[in-house]
Amino acid sequence: MPKVFEINGYKFFFFANEGNPRESLHIHIRKGERVAKFWIEPQVMLAENYGFRSQELSWIQEEIERNQVLIQGKWNDFFNA
Repeated sequence: MPKVFEINGYKFFFFANEGNPRESLHIHIRKGERVAKFWIEPQVMLAENYGFRSQELSWIQEEIERNQVLIQGKWNDFFNA
């Protein structure tokens, strides 16, 4: 489970096995028991949410948008290595 970054206990990561065929670029977020998944392309968009409040999801989406280049780079480095 490659961790891309962590902010205030929110872990932003992807799984080493993202399906076969691999799903489109996305990121998972976990804090405690709460988890979510956001698509990155073609635009940042919530895919799944289990427990995060709407205010948290807005903040998470902003962090993903702010770090989109980093996320794309880590995804490409890991899956294209």
